[in-house]
Amino acid sequence: MASVFTGPVYVVRDNIDTDQIIPAEFLNLVPTIPAEYEKLGSHAMHGLPDALYPTRFVKPDQLDSEYPIIVGGRNFGCGSSREHAPIALGSAGCHIVLAEGFARIFFRNCVATGELYPCEMTERLCEILKTGDVVTVDLDAATVTVKATGKVHSFKPLGEVRPVVDAGGLFNFARKQGMIPSQ
Repeated sequence: MASVFTGPVYVVRDNIDTDQIIPAEFLNLVPTIPAEYEKLGSHAMHGLPDALYPTRFVKPDQLDSEYPIIVGGRNFGCGSSREHAPIALGSAGCHIVLAEGFARIFFRNCVATGELYPCEMTERLCEILKTGDVVTVDLDAATVTVKATGKVHSFKPLGEVRPVVDAGGLFNFARKQGMIPSQ
């Protein structure tokens, strides 16, 4: 699995809830059906208010986002427990969420599904960067380097979470470890 990701960021603020990440009207899409998984990504971050976020995470009539990295504030992924939230972001092409803090259930769903690396920042990056800024995230070094300035920011190492996400989620990790039989 890759350990370095480079690309433009999509910046949001505090308390981005799962209804904003994937509105309830799209929860009838079944992520295990490939066509529906793809469609789920086209609706990622669809619940964000246009007035606060005029740049859309996924452009209309597109399936994928041009932003492989999301930068958020405190309490990212709060609200109802829906594994569709990290799955929608992953389906849209997002690999990493860099946030000041995560709702516990969203963090666990990122790990369980293996869709995203939930990286907890040691500083408030959502006030430093703006949507479209290009960064390089190095998971091994636990750093974010801003391309325009060369400034390096740190996040808390992923620790035991990393191999689970690398494996593609909890079930794949358990199979690789021999905890459950392979299919």
